[in-house]
Amino acid sequence: MNDVHNLWVYLSASPLLHLTLTLIAYQFGEWLSRRTRRHPLCNPVLIAIVVLVAVLKLTDTDYKNYFSGAQFVHFLLGPATVALAIPLYHAYEHIRSSAAAIVVALVSGCLFAALSAIAVGYACGGSMVTLLSLAPKSATTPIAMGVADAIGGSASLTAILVILTGIFGAMLSTWVLDLARVKDNRARGFATGLAAHGIGTAYKLRVNQVAGAFAGLAMGLNGFATAALVPILVHWLRL
Repeated sequence: MNDVHNLWVYLSASPLLHLTLTLIAYQFGEWLSRRTRRHPLCNPVLIAIVVLVAVLKLTDTDYKNYFSGAQFVHFLLGPATVALAIPLYHAYEHIRSSAAAIVVALVSGCLFAALSAIAVGYACGGSMVTLLSLAPKSATTPIAMGVADAIGGSASLTAILVILTGIFGAMLSTWVLDLARVKDNRARGFATGLAAHGIGTAYKLRVNQVAGAFAGLAMGLNGFATAALVPILVHWLRL
């Protein structure tokens, strides 16, 4: 047992260990997702998070130490986001022909996402800080944290809420859209990207390229809409 402990202490000093653990955890989640034929509940991101949290708890590793090794994955989020322009380019004609519907869906979806989150939080007895942290939870993490900080919420709490929104949005979007009898891949993708940002977009890209393109478009536009509309909405609600 001491030999195993000493080996772990030695390996944990290497930044490659936690990067490798992150990649293995995600590959395990991806494998499980494929084995279940992409069942919505078997989301690779959720599975990877559960596996990594379990490993960190069992090894008594603090998050700061883990992130020092896994931050390369965090760095790749930037290039990965920029790469979403490729499916957008290929779906340009679909996007151009749907411009009016996109604008209506964007504004209504952004406002509903914020208002419904605030309403649920209020009904559950959430504090004002919690309600303000909930409002931008459907935008991508950096924008949502900036908006939360600007309107008086907690940026760290918003970051957690954004991740949870993305995971559960990706898990439930297929069932909700099927229940609503939404068949058009453009509408399905846009709704998922708007509600579940990057995690929802990644899920839709695996399912259908057109849906993935519209999800990426929704994620980008909703970031802008959230930054512009949510502070106005919060100011109006406070009057």
